[in-house]
Amino acid sequence: MAQKLVIALGGNALQSGNGPATAEAQLEVVRKTCEHIAEISERGYEVAVVHGNGPQVGRILLASETAKDVTPAMPFDVCGAMSQGYIGYHLQQALKYALNKRNKNTPVVTLATQMVVEAADPAFQNPTKPIGPFYSEEEAKQLAADKGYTMKEDAGRGWRRVVPSPLPRKIVEIDAVKRLWDSTIVITCGGGGVPVMENPDGTLEGVAAVIDKDFAAELLAEQVEADALMILTEVEKVAINFNKPNQENLSSLNLADAARYCEEGQFAPGSMLPKVQAAMKFVRANPNKKAIITSLDKAIDALEGRTGTVITFA
Repeated sequence: MAQKLVIALGGNALQSGNGPATAEAQLEVVRKTCEHIAEISERGYEVAVVHGNGPQVGRILLASETAKDVTPAMPFDVCGAMSQGYIGYHLQQALKYALNKRNKNTPVVTLATQMVVEAADPAFQNPTKPIGPFYSEEEAKQLAADKGYTMKEDAGRGWRRVVPSPLPRKIVEIDAVKRLWDSTIVITCGGGGVPVMENPDGTLEGVAAVIDKDFAAELLAEQVEADALMILTEVEKVAINFNKPNQENLSSLNLADAARYCEEGQFAPGSMLPKVQAAMKFVRANPNKKAIITSLDKAIDALEGRTGTVITFA
C-alpha cells in the first residue's frame, strides 16, 4: 500500500535568494523543485504539497497599496488568496510537466484553501509578523489612525505593519482534499491557508493574519492520516548550536529532546523553531509515525533513511 506523505515547501523551493523577485525567476526555481516532488511520486508515495507565501503576499500587498490612488487596495486575506493562486499555478504547471516526463499521468490541482482560526488565539493580542513595505514614523502613525493597523519599528529600517500569526484549527476544504487524494496531487493550504473566522450564523470572514505553513501542513497531515510529514528547508539536518564552532547536526530527535532544545532556545523563531514544533505536534498525535526535516535536494535520501532529521515520539 502506498505511503501517504504531506510535503511542506520552504521559501527556497519557490525563489532563489540570489535571483530577482520576478514571476519568471520563481517559475525557474519551481521547475527544479517539482523534479524532486515528481521523483518522490514516481517512487510510489501519495503526496500533497503545502507551500509558504511570505515574500509573495508581501509584494502583492505592496503593489496593491502603491496603486491605491488608481484602484482600491485589496484586503490582506484577499492578497493571501491571490498568492495561493499564482504560486499554485506555477507548481501545478511545473509538476505536471515533471510527471509527464516520467510517464506518470497524475492530475495536479491547486485548491484555494481557507483555514479557520480562533478569535481567542493569543496571537491576536500580540501581532508579530511583519508584512508589506517600510514606512516613515509619520506615515506609520497615519496608517494606524486611518486603518487601525498595528505598526512597529523594524530593526532601524523603518516602520512596518505587523499582523497576528494564529494557530490553524480547521481546514475548511478538507473534505475536497480527501476526495481528490486517491487520484490527484493536491497543492493545498498555500501560505498556511487564508485565515478566516467562523461567525455564529455559520458564515466565514477573512481576517488579517498569517498562518505558519508548517503548522498548516501538520494539521493537513493529521487529517489525511499521512504516514509522514516532510518539512523541506535550506539545511540538510536540524542542528543545535547552529553556526557556532560546536554545531551538532542531528540525525534523529525524540519528543523529549526536541522539547528540551526548544526550551533552551536552540531553534530560531520564525525559522527552525516552527518546523520542529510542527514535527513534534505530528508525532505527538501519531506516536507510531514520523516527521522528517531536511533540504529539498536531499528529500529522496531522507525518505530512504540516509540523511535528514527524523523526529519520532520516543
